[in-house]
Amino acid sequence: MLKTIGDKRVFTLLEVTKSIEKTIAQRYQSTFWVTAEMIRLNPYKQSGHCYPDLVEKRDGKVISQLSANLWASDYVNINKRFLDLLKEPLKDGIKILFLARITYHSVHGLSLNILDIDPSYTLGDLEKEKQETITRLKKDGVYDQNKSLKLAKLPQRIAIISVETSKGYEDFMSVLNGNSWNYAFFCYLFPSILQGDKAVSGIVGQLERIKKVLIHFDAVAIIRGGGGEIGLSSFNHYELSKAIAEFPLPVITGIGHTANETVSEMVSFYNAITPTKLAEFLIQKFHNFSVPLKDCERKVFDLSKRILRDAYRDFENAVRMFRAGTRNLVSNHKHYLRNNSLRLQQHSIYFIRNEERTLQEFNTAVLRGSSLMFKNELQSLLMVQSQFQVGSRLFLKETSQNLINFERGLNNLHPDNVLKRGYSITFLNGKAVKGIADVKAGDIIESRVIDGVINSEVKSKGSR
Repeated sequence: MLKTIGDKRVFTLLEVTKSIEKTIAQRYQSTFWVTAEMIRLNPYKQSGHCYPDLVEKRDGKVISQLSANLWASDYVNINKRFLDLLKEPLKDGIKILFLARITYHSVHGLSLNILDIDPSYTLGDLEKEKQETITRLKKDGVYDQNKSLKLAKLPQRIAIISVETSKGYEDFMSVLNGNSWNYAFFCYLFPSILQGDKAVSGIVGQLERIKKVLIHFDAVAIIRGGGGEIGLSSFNHYELSKAIAEFPLPVITGIGHTANETVSEMVSFYNAITPTKLAEFLIQKFHNFSVPLKDCERKVFDLSKRILRDAYRDFENAVRMFRAGTRNLVSNHKHYLRNNSLRLQQHSIYFIRNEERTLQEFNTAVLRGSSLMFKNELQSLLMVQSQFQVGSRLFLKETSQNLINFERGLNNLHPDNVLKRGYSITFLNGKAVKGIADVKAGDIIESRVIDGVINSEVKSKGSR
C-alpha cells in the first residue's frame, strides 16, 4: 500500500522486493545457457546442495563474478554424467557450460539456479588444456628429456610417490616383495595425494624432496590405484608434467587407468597401465640381467670342467709316456749291461786262452832254457792271471752296482714317488708351472698331490 510521509512517496520493503521479483520474472521467463569458470563448487555435506562461485576472466583479470545455487538432486545427476564422460567429478577450477534460471525471492534475494551442466564442453576445455601443456613442454625442449635418461641395469632403489593406503601402492609392493626369484628391492615412500586441487603441489613438492637425496635412488615411481579413472586431470597440469620431464632420475608411472595417456605419463621414462604392471617391469629388468648371467655361469662351469678333464687326460698321458720311457731306458741299459758282460766274458776267455798259449810256449822255452828262468816267468804269469781275475770280478761288481743305482734313481724320479715325498705339481691352463713368471694374480691354478687335485686362486707372488 502506497503511503506518503510529508511530500515523499514511501514503499514498504516487501513492495520493493515484490516489484523486483515481478520485473525479473517478466524479463527472465525462460532458462538460458551460460559459460563461466567455476572457481569453487562449495558443496555442503549436510544438505547435499552446492553454492558455486562463478567468474569470467579477461586477460587474467576477473571482470564478472556471481554465486549460484545447485540443488542436491541436480548435482547428483550432473556429477554422474561428468564421471561417465570425463572420468572426473564436478570440481573446482573448471570451465562449464550450464543451463540456468534467474529468480528473485523477497527473502532470499537474487539467485542464479543451475539446472544442468554440459560435460562435453568441459571435456573439450580439459583436452585443450592437455594439448596446450604438450605444446608448451615441446616448446621448452623438455618433452623427451626424462625419456632420454638411462635406467640402471638393476633398478633396485625406488623412491615412491603415492598414498600409503592406496590399493595400487599395496599391489606394487606385494609384487616386488613377493617375487619368486628373491630379487631384493629398496623402496621408500614419499606420501602425497594424487588427485584433486592439491595433487599437483603435493607431487611436485615430493619430487623436490627426492632431489635432495638423489644419490640414494635409481628411479622414481608415481603410483596411483584403486580410484579408477577419476581425478586424472591433475596429471595434465603443466607444472607437474614439466617437473617430471626435467627430473634428473628416470620417472616411471603406474597411475592405473586404460584411457588416453595423461601428459605426465607421456613425458615419463616409462608408463605402465597399472601399478602391478609397473612392478613386473622392474622385475623384468632383473630377469634381463640374471638370465644371461646364469647362462655365462653355466658356460664357465662347463668350460672349466672340460679344461680340467682335458688337463687330467693330458697329465695321465704324460705319466704313461714317462713310465714307458723310463721302462724303455732301464731295459736298454740292462740290455747294454748284459752285452758288455758277455763281451767282457768273451774277452776274458780269449785273453786267458792267449795267456795259456803264451804260457805253454813259455813253458816249452823254459824247458829248453834254465829252470830258474822258468820258475821266475811262471811265477810272474800266475801273478798276472790272479790280478786279472780279481780285476774282472771287481769290474763286473761295480758295473752291476752302478746299474742298480741308476735304476733306483730313475724310480725316485717317477712322478708318483716325487708326490709321495710331499712335493706337488702345479698346472695353469693344462701346462706345468715352472716359475712365478708363468702366473699372475687372479689365475686359477691346479696343484696335483699324491691323493688328489687342489684348485687355488693366485692372490700374490714373490721371489724367494
